[in-house]
Amino acid sequence: MGTVISLQERRLARRSRVGAPRGARPRATLFFDLGSPHTYLAAERADRLFARLEWLPASADALHATQLTEQEMRVVSDRALLLGLPFVWPEEPLHAVREAMRVASLAAERGCGSAFVLAASRLAFCGGFDIDDPEILAEAAAAAGIGLRETLAAARDVGRDGAIEDAGRLLLAAGAVRLPALRVGRTLFCGEDRLLEAAAAARAAV
Repeated sequence: MGTVISLQERRLARRSRVGAPRGARPRATLFFDLGSPHTYLAAERADRLFARLEWLPASADALHATQLTEQEMRVVSDRALLLGLPFVWPEEPLHAVREAMRVASLAAERGCGSAFVLAASRLAFCGGFDIDDPEILAEAAAAAGIGLRETLAAARDVGRDGAIEDAGRLLLAAGAVRLPALRVGRTLFCGEDRLLEAAAAARAAV
């Protein structure tokens, strides 16, 4: 069975990287949509594989990748089993979680994107909760160190939608066909099943 990441361990690891050179650029960027179960599968492993990873929300709508067929749902469930990760489908049908994505945008700005994505995706795909529900969203944000007032303000900030949608369109123009997508240098790796390949490319670039 796989090992589930501890949020406390992640916070400590982030603190241990404070001594990195000032202005050090991330070795890779992970583009995600919280409405996708593939984001959860990636979030549980990504920070272990990359020394420095930037997390950026991107709309899956731009890639026309928001609808899951029954066959694709079985693939996701089988993939979670293979990775040894707990997994349940949310009670409500999957939808564009706009409020959660806006808070993810704030988390990315503050450098705590990984903690927020991990907490939110666990609530969605381990607990089956609707992460656009204000109480559930506040719980995910608290795990990333974001206060309630800031969370609710970001969730209502429609001005954040443009950057999220633009990120999706730019990925589509670059040839992306699904999320999450990892950019290492000028190379794009699409799908959580390419995490290892992307991590190897990041190490080779160093």
